Amino acid sequence: MKKILFALIICAVACNIAYAGAGLKKNCGCGLGSMLFENNEGLMSQTAAATTNGILGNQTFGISSGTLECNQPPQFYGSEMLHKFVAENMDNLAKDIARGQGESLNTLALLMGVPDNNRSTFNTKLQTNFDRIFTSPQVTEADVIEHIVTITQNI
Repeated sequence: MKKILFALIICAVACNIAYAGAGLKKNCGCGLGSMLFENNEGLMSQTAAATTNGILGNQTFGISSGTLECNQPPQFYGSEMLHKFVAENMDNLAKDIARGQGESLNTLALLMGVPDNNRSTFNTKLQTNFDRIFTSPQVTEADVIEHIVTITQNI
């Protein structure tokens, strides 16, 4: 019981410090707890939101999936799955980007979280910038991903 009380106090202090220092309404992060208590900014609501987020462990899921009012960080593009896919499919991906369509290009868009309504723009932008993506025969998957992220950052 003492540990739970201590954790609640730490959460409340951390939330209040974040609120005072940053002036943010959502000072306890994203997640289910923040959604449940979103219109309540009192100490108890903030503590309950932070505790709910912490106990359920849903912030990690929300951040990695872009749900629960969480945003995926730009570094999400550095995910292991994306790197593995690009490394194993460089030739097919190059062909699909050159054509502006194809299964590899669709999978890439999916792994990068490109919304369906932006896929056409994504494909065209990559096709138009093929030479900026595949800069040499020795280009690495990390370089390809970095180039793609740079080219498509405004989509």
